[in-house]
Amino acid sequence: MMYIFNLVGSLFGYILWWAFLLFKNFGLAIIVFTVIVKLILLPFSVKQQKSMAANTRFQKKQREIMEKYGNDRMKANEEVQKLMQKEGISPTAGCSTMFAPMIVMLGVYYSVISPLSNTIHIASSKISIALQSFSALPGMGSTVNIRYGEISILKYFDVLQKYLVDNNGNSLFSTSDIENINQFKNGFNFLGWDLLATPSTSSFQSMLWLIPVLCFVTSVASMLIMQKMNGTKMQGCMIGMILMMPLMSAWIAYTVPGAVGFYWIASTVLGFVQSVLMNIFYSPSIIEARAEAHRVELRRQQEKDIAFVEAPDYIPPSQKIKNENNQAAENNSRSKKQNQKKKSNSKNSKSDYQGRKK
Repeated sequence: MMYIFNLVGSLFGYILWWAFLLFKNFGLAIIVFTVIVKLILLPFSVKQQKSMAANTRFQKKQREIMEKYGNDRMKANEEVQKLMQKEGISPTAGCSTMFAPMIVMLGVYYSVISPLSNTIHIASSKISIALQSFSALPGMGSTVNIRYGEISILKYFDVLQKYLVDNNGNSLFSTSDIENINQFKNGFNFLGWDLLATPSTSSFQSMLWLIPVLCFVTSVASMLIMQKMNGTKMQGCMIGMILMMPLMSAWIAYTVPGAVGFYWIASTVLGFVQSVLMNIFYSPSIIEARAEAHRVELRRQQEKDIAFVEAPDYIPPSQKIKNENNQAAENNSRSKKQNQKKKSNSKNSKSDYQGRKK
């Protein structure tokens, strides 16, 4: 699994390196890079939103079925299965839309924490030797965090460069590698922050403590606003969960290089903007209305394509009404003739004074 994340991180590293060469600043490159990644993941996000809307509609109908057949669990389950087939709901439908973005986002994370191998694309064998040399240096080995070792090499490259040699005493990195590393290293200053430094080991004046603070604030604010937009009511346990994850993120951002925390901030803010836009154009109500309109149009098309077959004794409704009107007119005409005949016979007949006919 680690190999997959590194492979994806290496692919996205080309985008990050292109963005850095464009702006010559890692902070701006991270923002542009995150926007591009969000656009790549947009189809998955739209599909996931549609899946959530379909599940919401399905759960509403499922509750109606359970209420209708509350005492007959077997019949209720049978009707639910029919509903799932009709609505096209699958228990594993949302797995692909969640699994693929997770791989991509972890790959992006690896492209950020491994700038030498995944962004500048220096051979991993050279980086392994460089990390071993760094760890062996007195007074500096204790500062190396294996997970963020490549960022540490960038940070201390000026000091390390003369020690980074192979077994023959030759420079470990080529001239082009050294040029790219120095260029990359000089672009990690953003808004006065040294993104190669770690907040926990930096002074208060460095203002790097703002990175973990912003990690916490942006995470909590985005979740609260999205819950309010979705009409979700918070309860005690939910409030605790809302605070737990941002606190963990803030603590991690406090103990890792600022570049990692800054990426989380950019990802959270841009993810929130994407969620707002998705809620405007792909809200559950809009998706449900579109799906219903599509079903109506599909049913109309199906009925239109069905060949009309008349039964042997079938009379079209219009002809049936016409026949009934003609029959009524004929009966009315016959009734009038009979009445006129009776009146005519009555006038021609004669009676005596006792009322008897002669």
